[in-house]
Amino acid sequence: MTDALSNVKKKLQDEITALEHEMSVELPKELMKARAHGDLSENAEFKYAKERQGYVSARLGQLKKRLGDIGMMNLSHIPADRAGYGSRVWVLDVKKSIEIEYKLVSTEEADVTQGLISTTSPIGKALLGRNVGDEVKVQTPAGIKEFEIVRLKTIHEDA
Repeated sequence: MTDALSNVKKKLQDEITALEHEMSVELPKELMKARAHGDLSENAEFKYAKERQGYVSARLGQLKKRLGDIGMMNLSHIPADRAGYGSRVWVLDVKKSIEIEYKLVSTEEADVTQGLISTTSPIGKALLGRNVGDEVKVQTPAGIKEFEIVRLKTIHEDA
């Protein structure tokens, strides 16, 4: 599972590197070019470049914070007997009588089509800390879902 975190860290670092390049090289060039057009009060290129600069700066802040948060994540603190990050959880959808498998992952790894759900999503949050036999009710955008946990494999068993 450390590999998954390494992949997430690399993905975040790659985006940070690309945005830092844009911020320090490309945007200053665009701003200089836009200034050369004269009157800045009605200069759409200048306005766009300044807005983009603000967006890139904010995004860099978010990414660096997220990278720091992931860097502090200690996999040994994840419970071995309950659902947590990296766990595979098999649930029975009580209303539909079908079994669904979810894997609890970080936001960056989430892909619902593959059963990878974020620990920050409504279903992910509801499953955290749960064990086999627990019944879970979750408020989702599609309405209330009712699940019973039928099987659990934690990150420690998957390793």
